Amino acid sequence: MSAFIDAHRETYGVEPICRELAVAPSTYDAAAARKDRPSARDLRDERLKKEIIRVYEDNFRVYGARKITRHLRREGIRVARCTVERLMRDPTGAVRGKKRRTTVTDPAVARPKDLVNRDFTATAPNRLWVTDFTYVATWAGTVYLAFVLDVFSRKIVGWRAADHMRTGLVLDALEMAIWSRGREGLGDLDKLAHHSNADSQGGFN
Repeated sequence: MSAFIDAHRETYGVEPICRELAVAPSTYDAAAARKDRPSARDLRDERLKKEIIRVYEDNFRVYGARKITRHLRREGIRVARCTVERLMRDPTGAVRGKKRRTTVTDPAVARPKDLVNRDFTATAPNRLWVTDFTYVATWAGTVYLAFVLDVFSRKIVGWRAADHMRTGLVLDALEMAIWSRGREGLGDLDKLAHHSNADSQGGFN
């Protein structure tokens, strides 16, 4: 009803429309006032956004929704994790930032064959390693982290951090994995398959 009156009030006026609809003008006025007034949820969301920003900034902008939720609860602020996630995703919400791409496919480079056929299981150590990398925002800037994971043990066997996404970042992590396995007496890599994203930083397996 309110939407209909809003759409036609400039042409016919509020009172004539209300008369035809058998609605008191005061009913429409009350509905319009409620629409312009923020709800209790809106007010609580605004308060929570400020708290989320505070915790996020105080912890070097690395906390996600789970850690922010736990931090707020320790401070006595009752909030659900799903609420924190919703507010952090809100375009006008608490945490906004430039999204960085860590996978940049090079169309000029042939994609390597998938040696594992999407079967990410292993029956022993050093049968399958998978590689990926991510980034973390710090006070000094963005840090990129590459890692190599042994699928059998779910152990990170090699890693490297850098301020860039060049190929050397991933290769250094792989070199560390080979070195660490040799140090542990698990250096037999004859049956190893290495799988990574098909991107310009780690496009090899």
